[in-house]
Amino acid sequence: MSHFQRSLQVRWSDLDPNFHLRHSVYYDWGAYCRVEFLNQHGLSYALMQQLGIGPILFREECTFRREVRPGDEVSIGLALWRGRRDFSRWSFRHDIIKNGDTLAATLIVDGAWMDIRQRKLCTPPEQIHHIFEAMEKAEGFEWQ
Repeated sequence: MSHFQRSLQVRWSDLDPNFHLRHSVYYDWGAYCRVEFLNQHGLSYALMQQLGIGPILFREECTFRREVRPGDEVSIGLALWRGRRDFSRWSFRHDIIKNGDTLAATLIVDGAWMDIRQRKLCTPPEQIHHIFEAMEKAEGFEWQ
């Protein structure tokens, strides 16, 4: 699958008193990117509800490398960083790039699928596997 990336806009409300991006905005951008990816590949909220599953996060960690400031052109990518072969657990890596070539931050999220009726972790149905199998693998990707 080709590289998945979305352009982002730095808004006035995203800034802190030092006139650079607030730390929590990076996490919001990651969530936006993941939902956009799932929707684009046919895994909408409606389908997840029908299947009785939903993604959950165990951990989010952001490493900040360069500050993002007003006027910067920003994009965020998504790649599979780690995963179980049944895709019951997974880790995504988001690289946040500013001005076309500068790595501003790296966001890593660890997650799993939850059966929303039983409120227990589960393995996703086969129809979801193809999405994860075809997802771009991050540098250093490993099966767990």
